[in-house]
Amino acid sequence: AAPRPAHGCGSGALLGRFGVLLQALLALCAFSTLMLKRFKEPKAERRPWRIWFYDTSKQAIGALFIHFANVFLSDLTEEDPCSLYLINFILDATLGMLLIWLGVKVVSWIVQHKKYTYLVFGEYGDPPQAAAWIGQCILYLLIMVFEKTVISLVLLIPGWTKLQQILLGYIPNPQLELVLVMFVVPFIVNAIMFWVVDSLIMRKYKQKDTLDINGSTETPRARRTEESQVLLSPDMDFDQSESDQDISGLQGTSQKMKQPSYQVVI
Repeated sequence: AAPRPAHGCGSGALLGRFGVLLQALLALCAFSTLMLKRFKEPKAERRPWRIWFYDTSKQAIGALFIHFANVFLSDLTEEDPCSLYLINFILDATLGMLLIWLGVKVVSWIVQHKKYTYLVFGEYGDPPQAAAWIGQCILYLLIMVFEKTVISLVLLIPGWTKLQQILLGYIPNPQLELVLVMFVVPFIVNAIMFWVVDSLIMRKYKQKDTLDINGSTETPRARRTEESQVLLSPDMDFDQSESDQDISGLQGTSQKMKQPSYQVVI
């Protein structure tokens, strides 16, 4: 058996029975925030269940990849893998979040420039196509691989070992440290990350421009304004023309009534 460290959880604690139970509970609670976010959306912009599943499943695949990568990397050490997992997680939630945002922006620009319509995040066609969802999942997973690779390189910088020794050294109970590292902190941070990333990858779906028959794009607000003008203008012209005819008719009648009548007497 691996020697137990002076403080923190021992080697293999993350994959033990208690650690796996905490991870399952974390997954259930974290992804429930995405369900809550859907019900908090306005009814006019609320996604159908199929679209919602396509959007959130990309995050689920990416989050599972990051989680198991952190567990694998943290379990390589024999000294307090909990603190190393926490360092990985904090870097993922800060620097990693910036890398994810940058990756989504770059990939979105490339697919729009190449006109790969089904690879635009949040666009699945009408009706939604599973092939588009699979392609977007692959792209999002590649972004996660890029993010985790950069974070792993950052961890090679000297100085993290000293931080690892003092990060959770004030917690004497290894079970309490495991709960804090594998459930409490990840749940709070994951809830925020899921909410932000879901808004990022569904933005094209919510603010989707429409293409008219002439090839020009119109925003929904501009289209509604134009429709309202079209609906109002004929009635206004019709009423105005009728009113002009009525006024001209009244004027003509009054002029006839005012004209004097002459009789010729021979």
